[in-house]
Amino acid sequence: MTKPLIVITGASSGIGSATAQTFAELGHPLLLLARRLDRLEDLKLPNTLCRSVDVTDAKAVARAVAEAEAQYGPADAIVNNAGVMLLGRIGDQPTAEWRTMFDVNVHGLLNGVYAVLPGMIERGRGTVINVSSVAGRKGFPNHTVYCGTKFAVHAMSENLREEVAAKGVRVTTIAPGAVETELLSHTSDEGIKADYQAWKEANDVLTAEDVAATIRFTYEQPQRVCVREVVLAATAQQA
Repeated sequence: MTKPLIVITGASSGIGSATAQTFAELGHPLLLLARRLDRLEDLKLPNTLCRSVDVTDAKAVARAVAEAEAQYGPADAIVNNAGVMLLGRIGDQPTAEWRTMFDVNVHGLLNGVYAVLPGMIERGRGTVINVSSVAGRKGFPNHTVYCGTKFAVHAMSENLREEVAAKGVRVTTIAPGAVETELLSHTSDEGIKADYQAWKEANDVLTAEDVAATIRFTYEQPQRVCVREVVLAATAQQA
């Protein structure tokens, strides 16, 4: 391969799928991870290894990365995009939803980092791109636990960046505002979901392709340039 391997989690839809198509068009081999294998395979991207992996399973993530690296060479970047948004009021939200969000949004992200970081440090180059949210910088109604997970992503990403900067590894946090994806569908509270959907329909929110283009921009900077954080939202989004 003339271009290095890119690993993308949560690649079966939304930002992950758009990012996969963006990097495939640039000629990169890909490792795509998601639970819905059929959705990954339906993308029909060249030089792509698709694996049904739950990012909360650290061993499964590591096995998939090892398999892809054996086929395509070392991973030069990982886009930790897998995430869930289960909006709710703390007073009546099922506590299992809290655990799910922390398991996927925090532990799942760490599992992705852990699978690629030792090799990046050894080679003295690499890029970790963590997809967070504007909700990792400020609070929103009915977002309490989700915001907690995304604040964690911001904090961990910045600390990790400081930890590996001298080793030639870049860490970037991508923080989108509202995006037209399947993310809202995970919310179980139908009232909250309906209100959010109505707000999205009244605003020209970001597309997954908008975010993918931003991810591409940060990755394509020279290795000596680290775009530490990008916050992007639709112009009409006030909050």
